[in-house]
Amino acid sequence: MATVLDELLNERETPLEEVMARHFAPDYRQRTDGAWSGWSEVAQNLVGIRTMIRSVKIDLLNELIDGHAYADRHLLTVEMNDGTRQARESYVFGTFAQDGRFERIEEVTLVNPVHGAHQ
Repeated sequence: MATVLDELLNERETPLEEVMARHFAPDYRQRTDGAWSGWSEVAQNLVGIRTMIRSVKIDLLNELIDGHAYADRHLLTVEMNDGTRQARESYVFGTFAQDGRFERIEEVTLVNPVHGAHQ
């Protein structure tokens, strides 16, 4: 997941659709904090996120892969374009398609401001 997030959020030279196709099956669905989104909604959301952020530091705290099942807990330290920072701790549960790409992810995220713009 750390590689996926790094490529989605920090690797801006590669078109988003190419990065998504690398890691997500065509029928990919994502549930974030209770709201379901399909491929196009996820892509649209990521385009918006990429325009608001300067960089993201990814810390994969726990990860479990068991066959097609996936779970992790990760921490993102996000630096926004205005210099402010946020810490986002996420709990992720998902499944892989037969080809190894994600077909579904369910995620719950806790957002906390990081005090001081340049920590």
